[in-house]
Amino acid sequence: MTDDGTASGPVRQARAAREAGQLWKARDVLMGYVEGAQDGEALVELGDVLFEMGDLPRAGAVWFAAGAKGPEVDASVAAWREQAHDDFAVMWAGLPASARSQPRPRRIEALRERALNSEAAAVAEVAAADEAAGAPEEEDIGGFDIAWFIAWVLAVAFVVFAVVGVVTVLGWLIPG
Repeated sequence: MTDDGTASGPVRQARAAREAGQLWKARDVLMGYVEGAQDGEALVELGDVLFEMGDLPRAGAVWFAAGAKGPEVDASVAAWREQAHDDFAVMWAGLPASARSQPRPRRIEALRERALNSEAAAVAEVAAADEAAGAPEEEDIGGFDIAWFIAWVLAVAFVVFAVVGVVTVLGWLIPG
């Protein structure tokens, strides 16, 4: 929304596309706009477009970011959560970039905190499983690394062959 209370250009453009029956065009205009602008009206409009297109999970993510309310919103947010299997990190990543940027409303900040906590828990869970399986931690792995050795051998071979090639070409160009 602009300072004078009217809809922004992309929102007006999307509404015109919706009225013309071009939901895909309205979606594309709004998706591009909301990635870089924190515009609640545009988010609500995008949620409406996605809902009309039958994309409930994406509509739910967008409406959640906008803070929209209503039975359609509730159904869409439930579809979004189901699609993400209530994985907060996946849900966080599903929000438009502008919704993830500062400043964030409290509900989005809470989702971010839960996503960070779930990622930390997942990392701890993987580390515990590795430890239980007897896998050494990365700090404990030391000594010889065959990949670096092979890389160095190939680099030296490349330089040697390049020098041999230059000498051969010079021998062809300079007689005697």
